Amino acid sequence: MRVSVTEAKGQLTELVRRAEAGDEVILTRHGHAVARLAPVTPTPDRRSRRALIEAVRASAAAKAAPGPSAARSQDFLYGDDGLPG
Repeated sequence: MRVSVTEAKGQLTELVRRAEAGDEVILTRHGHAVARLAPVTPTPDRRSRRALIEAVRASAAAKAAPGPSAARSQDFLYGDDGLPG
C-alpha cells in the first residue's frame, strides 16, 4: 500500500497496525517512495546468540573432512629442488 506522508500523519496508528500484520506500507512524497514501515524483529538475547554460534561451530566441525594440511597442499607444483616443475 502506498500512502503520501501528508495522509499518513492522520492514519499513523492504522498504518503501523497494518505494517505489524505484514502489509507493506510505503510512504511517498510527491509520488516518489521515501520510506517503508516494517515490523521490528525481536533481537535474540546473549544466551540465544551464544547457543546459535556454538551450534554452527559444531555443525561445521562435523562436516569438516580430514585431509592434508593447507600449508602442504600445493607441494605437487614444485620439484625436489624447490623450483616450479
